[in-house]
Amino acid sequence: MKAPSNANAGSNSGTDSNTPPLTGDDLAFSKFPKPVDVHIGMVVDPTDKTLPEGDSVGNNQYTRYLKDKYNINVIVDWTAATGNDFKQKVSLTIASGKLPDGMVVDDRSFMTKAASSGLLYDITDLFQQYSSSQVKDIMNSTEGRAMENASYKGKMVSLPNITVDTDGVHVMWIRKDWLDKLNLPVPKTLADIEKTAQAFIDNKMGGDKTIGIVGPSKNTFPYSTFLVSSNNMGGFDPVFGANDAYPGYWLDNGDGTVSYGTLSDNTKKTLAQLAGWYKKGLIDPEVGTRDNVGDPINANQSGIFFGPWWNGGYGNGDSFKNDPTANWQAYPVYSDDNKWNVHMKTTGSTYTLISKNAKPDVAKAILIMNNALVRDEATFDLSVSVGWYPLRNVMAAANETEYEYTELLKVLKGETKPEDYNKPNSLYKLMYSDATKVQNVVKPPYDDLSVSNFNTANFGDFQRMYSLLIGDRPFATTPIDKKVYSVTYNQTPTMETKWANLKKMEDETVLKIILGQASIDSFDKFVKDWKAQGGDEITKEVAELLKK
Repeated sequence: MKAPSNANAGSNSGTDSNTPPLTGDDLAFSKFPKPVDVHIGMVVDPTDKTLPEGDSVGNNQYTRYLKDKYNINVIVDWTAATGNDFKQKVSLTIASGKLPDGMVVDDRSFMTKAASSGLLYDITDLFQQYSSSQVKDIMNSTEGRAMENASYKGKMVSLPNITVDTDGVHVMWIRKDWLDKLNLPVPKTLADIEKTAQAFIDNKMGGDKTIGIVGPSKNTFPYSTFLVSSNNMGGFDPVFGANDAYPGYWLDNGDGTVSYGTLSDNTKKTLAQLAGWYKKGLIDPEVGTRDNVGDPINANQSGIFFGPWWNGGYGNGDSFKNDPTANWQAYPVYSDDNKWNVHMKTTGSTYTLISKNAKPDVAKAILIMNNALVRDEATFDLSVSVGWYPLRNVMAAANETEYEYTELLKVLKGETKPEDYNKPNSLYKLMYSDATKVQNVVKPPYDDLSVSNFNTANFGDFQRMYSLLIGDRPFATTPIDKKVYSVTYNQTPTMETKWANLKKMEDETVLKIILGQASIDSFDKFVKDWKAQGGDEITKEVAELLKK
């Protein structure tokens, strides 16, 4: 790992009484005079194999970096696997009232539960004092939305995840090389996708066990929701969008009323369509039960899946290792009347929680860890997944990916130079680093990029460039006809006691219909029960939010 150019700006307290106290970025990147122990709980991806032999979750290039540069000693109290295992661990930890100094949770309801139980550190003042100018600029890029999400009853009690808007825009990833072999066009509509998936299966493009369309695993969802509104790899979000359906979102009806998108006729229509696809064998037979959504994708058994820009590149790396000609390409899915409809995410869906019992220096250390990640991620050796960085909680400007897509093409075409982007503490924190790498990864011609244009020698750089230049191309270049935002991305008071049961009912109904275990007629009973068991009450609360 390269050392950052301006690490160790000083110590938090100073050792000389005549030394003026540090402020601003000097304080935000200062080194503690004595080691500070930070105890954390950490999510671990069990499929990640990038840690070198001898390294561990508590001793790796990222923990050593924090120790060397800032005198922060990370101690991992517990780990849990991504998905339901981690959610259960977080839920039990909050219920016990015994939080580690820091942990990153993947649902705002965990944050509000911990805050309402009095378990979280009020970082309102510390954030202003210890956060870097870069972090504050990124926060400000959301025009107050990130701060609102991070706060509870007027106090800042978490560090919010701020991700690019395109994380919430799900596209179709498809094997273009398979299409070319079968002399098939890129499918645009749902009818086209159905025919294409059938052709992939009939021609055994992925072998005898070819899967036409990958669906959600047991750790992902049939669609994103207002509480988890992005990064839903393997979900059917574009299928719903093509039918003008937005399940899981609170919709502004335009007349002062709101409705819950799952209850709509268009959602019912889409579920019937998905059930038909499943019955025909077009969808993964293990949908909803498979451990990892990426398994058939990385094994090159499937030709179609849905997800955001980074799912092809970052999300399916082994696919390229297993078949260097796997030409995954990303495209919008259109309605029958040629409209691209998408639901839009909130600013972010994960939150760094700091225990109320953490010592002040520990809380400061966690803020410095976040500053360092935001500033120095571009200098890290990403052959070791940055997911091993302790308390990693992504912060990026909302339009970072489409900005980079445009500017990286300028670099490739010689219209700009990498040095043009050398702006310390830039809002676009990875731009300069990416500009210096892109010419080593991407080969001409640049007008219609495919996997053959990419050099995989430095695989971490390949994954990022592929995600940006292939995965983000639809969002960066194609106008969206309809963007749908949820009226709220947070819980109302009644949700805090009733939403878990309503969500469980919804999840079970949706999956059973898709799998053919319940008829489409069961949808009507679900709607009636949902309304009676608190849904109507919650809908009134969301309507009040709309008025405000």
